[in-house]
Amino acid sequence: MQVSEAYGVVAAILVLGLGGLVGAFALNRALTVTYPTADKLKTYESGVDPVGEGWAQIHIRYYLYAYLYVIFAVDAVYLFPWATIYAALRISSLIEMFIFLAFVAVGLLYAYRKGILSWT
Repeated sequence: MQVSEAYGVVAAILVLGLGGLVGAFALNRALTVTYPTADKLKTYESGVDPVGEGWAQIHIRYYLYAYLYVIFAVDAVYLFPWATIYAALRISSLIEMFIFLAFVAVGLLYAYRKGILSWT
């Protein structure tokens, strides 16, 4: 198989994929029945009519909780898969994981020093 034939296969797959996507959107548009009324076009949030402005202040502590979640989530995303194949890895991966855990520990230490980890 020559390179031009391989690119032809890739191009054919792209054209078929895009054609299927456009066809699905066109079919959806053709088969959808809509009757726009004033009530249907009105903005609502979870079935409740909006009251007041759309802008509200959020306390900074919620962002700090989100930061802590990211620390633990990233830790889990990297640590658990690494631990499952630890026996097949070299000592350099162990050193790299301890460096990563040191970064996580610095983040947690920062949160502890700022008093974020206290629930009172």
